[in-house]
Amino acid sequence: MSQWSRRAFLRMGGLTALSWACPSGLLASSRYKTRRVVLVAFAGGVRSRETIETPRNVPNLMRIAEQGIVCPEMQAENVGHYGATLSILTGRTEVLGIRQNERGDHPTLFEYLRKQEELEARQVWLSSSGGVQGLNFAYGNHPDYGPRYGANLISGEGIFNAELGRMIERFGKPKPESKADAAALDQLAGSLRSFEAGGAVANDRVTAQRLERYILDELSGETARLTGPGAEDAKTLQVATKMLALFRPPVLGIRLINADVAHGSYNNYVEVIRRNDAELGKLFDVIASDPEMRETTTLMILPEFGRNRDLNQRNGLDHGDGSEELHRVSLVAWGPDFRRGATLREMHRTIDVCPTVCELFGAKAPLAKGRVMRRLFV
Repeated sequence: MSQWSRRAFLRMGGLTALSWACPSGLLASSRYKTRRVVLVAFAGGVRSRETIETPRNVPNLMRIAEQGIVCPEMQAENVGHYGATLSILTGRTEVLGIRQNERGDHPTLFEYLRKQEELEARQVWLSSSGGVQGLNFAYGNHPDYGPRYGANLISGEGIFNAELGRMIERFGKPKPESKADAAALDQLAGSLRSFEAGGAVANDRVTAQRLERYILDELSGETARLTGPGAEDAKTLQVATKMLALFRPPVLGIRLINADVAHGSYNNYVEVIRRNDAELGKLFDVIASDPEMRETTTLMILPEFGRNRDLNQRNGLDHGDGSEELHRVSLVAWGPDFRRGATLREMHRTIDVCPTVCELFGAKAPLAKGRVMRRLFV
């Protein structure tokens, strides 16, 4: 396999030249101003008590909430991380358990939008932490949808895309400038191959080349050096934020998970929440500081479920007591079509998010059981 210098490759086309918007008119509903949705599953089991009920923990989330709308009565049925997060994406109460790794049987909002709006893979993205299960959120097993309509999956640990894997094999591995670079490249190549074996989401050649330049830059960037509680989530958010700034996809999903450290340490759980809030602030600033994105982007943030009411013997928080705090979470939503500076007290469900996102784009979620949250809208 041939080797070539990372710096030489980057000189072929710097990251500053990578900014490119999707063709105009895509996902453009005549009813709404939204042209882009960023959906953040603030997952890992996060109670409202440590977020909107303790504003000092989440100053950036509160900043977004003050300019948007808060729904503090969102009900979650499944309290296993995998099934609960999948429920947000499919609009159905999924029964998959916390340790199950198979794909769901129902289409995700990514599949609904790609199929109905005839979107290319480069226009629909999911940035997910959480290992093997994270791969499964990109698409489900429904015969009318599936991988040909799935989201491109990116991660702080690499970009999982079959086309990029083939490019690395074809053009050779970049010459590493340190042992850390070499290890990162080996991990990346393995991730690419593992995703290809599970079903490809194909990109056009230009997109794949631009993404590979991005990967090479990340190998020596600050994202690769993040450590400590919440590091995986921080990487996921940083990679997603950079992808949003560079590629401006109409659909970007982000799934976090590190708050589950709460089982063993309440303090580390709060630290993860605060760290994720800081990264959410950077994401929001990218949107709000860009004139086009500020006027056309909708941002939705919610946990998949909460946590137990009381601490366990390890001074941590589990998720299985059936309490209100476990099943009730808060949605923060901001965008050109949503009410501003408002609180919506009526009860909704986390499965209502999928049909609501589809509604913004003039699409339907025919197999979803949730309902459009029309009270969010202006």
